[in-house]
Amino acid sequence: MPSNRLCQLTIRQAHELLKHREISSVELTRAALERIADVENRIHACLTIAEETALRQAKEADSHIRDGNIAPLTGIPALIKDVMCTKGIRTTCASKMLENFVPPYDARVIEKLKVQKAVILGKTNMDEFAMGSSNEHSAFFPTHNPWDLSCVPGGSSGGSAAGVAADEAIYALGSDTGGSIRLPAGFCNVVGLKPTYGRVSRFGLVAFASSLDQIGPLTKDVTDSAWVMNAIAGFDSRDSTSVPYPVPDYTGQLISGIKGMRIGIPKEYFVEGMQSEVREALGVAIRKLEELGAEIDWEVSLPHTKYALAAYYILAPSEASANLARYDGVKYGFSYPNANNVIQAIEKTRQFGFGPEVKRRIMLGTYALSAGYYDAYYVKAQKVRTLIKQEFDRVFERCDALVTPISPTAAFKIGEKVDDPLQMYLTDVCTLPINIAGIPAISIPAGFCNNLPIGMQIIGKPFSEEILLRIAFAYEQATDWHKRKPAITG
Repeated sequence: MPSNRLCQLTIRQAHELLKHREISSVELTRAALERIADVENRIHACLTIAEETALRQAKEADSHIRDGNIAPLTGIPALIKDVMCTKGIRTTCASKMLENFVPPYDARVIEKLKVQKAVILGKTNMDEFAMGSSNEHSAFFPTHNPWDLSCVPGGSSGGSAAGVAADEAIYALGSDTGGSIRLPAGFCNVVGLKPTYGRVSRFGLVAFASSLDQIGPLTKDVTDSAWVMNAIAGFDSRDSTSVPYPVPDYTGQLISGIKGMRIGIPKEYFVEGMQSEVREALGVAIRKLEELGAEIDWEVSLPHTKYALAAYYILAPSEASANLARYDGVKYGFSYPNANNVIQAIEKTRQFGFGPEVKRRIMLGTYALSAGYYDAYYVKAQKVRTLIKQEFDRVFERCDALVTPISPTAAFKIGEKVDDPLQMYLTDVCTLPINIAGIPAISIPAGFCNNLPIGMQIIGKPFSEEILLRIAFAYEQATDWHKRKPAITG
């Protein structure tokens, strides 16, 4: 099979070919590495390519397959967002602060992939410490959207989404604190699943906001998302927020029927100023769900949604302020070399080690947590968080799932919003309430606007990933949006 065709395979397709020995993992991995070499000068999805490690893992996978041992992800090459620790492979969080950091251990999700003998191609670009919506806040370079190289891929997992969309990997892992898996998935026409908080271990995930962060898959279709979730979900005693619930077989839920399922359309997510093409595409998608047998509830309201953005930008920066205090130039990471004393060394390390967006959020969080402002901002934001969670709970008493846009617009131009933090923050207005409530949501391809993808978000109650996958699979089987591929030029 030609190498360019190998790169276009889904996990399920690659698994079948590997199982029947029609291809080898080494062939598949070499094809992915060749694809990366071919398009990286335009996409810039990757920060580190672990070619030697990947080929060694591929050879090990082939040995296991020859012995009759093949798991769903055995021998299949993946890219990993550069915010998850990978033993022996540089983990930078796209920051000068960790530019040369090589972890001595693997994140739990990486351990789980290695148990299945998956292949890790390398680490993907991102907004620094996962703080951003466009991938322009990387300390090294911006990632470009494969559908239009002048546009952003979304953030902060933009490198992972762009890499999958450009066929640089069969699948990728990302992390989602306020939309960082789902927004890039929507902008790049791939599937992105943000699991319930506590469903996937955060051990080895470099923390941004510990009560909001969650790891999830970015894949070429819904079936692949289910396969990756089967591999990475589950309890981990090393993560104090991990929930010891049994993990269902997510692939077993991939059936086309959604007849009788009640899907709510919360009016607050169809905001003023939404791009008309996005509104129209979502309307068509909702009518398709209705044709498939779903009952559409147009009377759903989540009135506290309008406070979610403000609450998020108090809670997340506050947690970031605490989490990033560890980067002081003493234990690991960048250390300013020419200081006159300890205080100056710490100040200069943080001045030159962090980028402007990270410093902005640290200052916001430090202010919100400071004496005299803690009750007025942080405590009040936590109360709003509780109200938002309670609203979702009430809505899910009458609905099986909710459908919303991923973003009010399609992907925007690189540089268009980077100097306007408020406009950039508004990009996540449809995604961040889900993190505040700790519930799952999935982004799936649902249309195009001027050749730029439009994503649809399906939201569920806690630990209902299988329901989201079922709805997403039914919609995917009835449409062809996910089959469209970008023609990478320039």
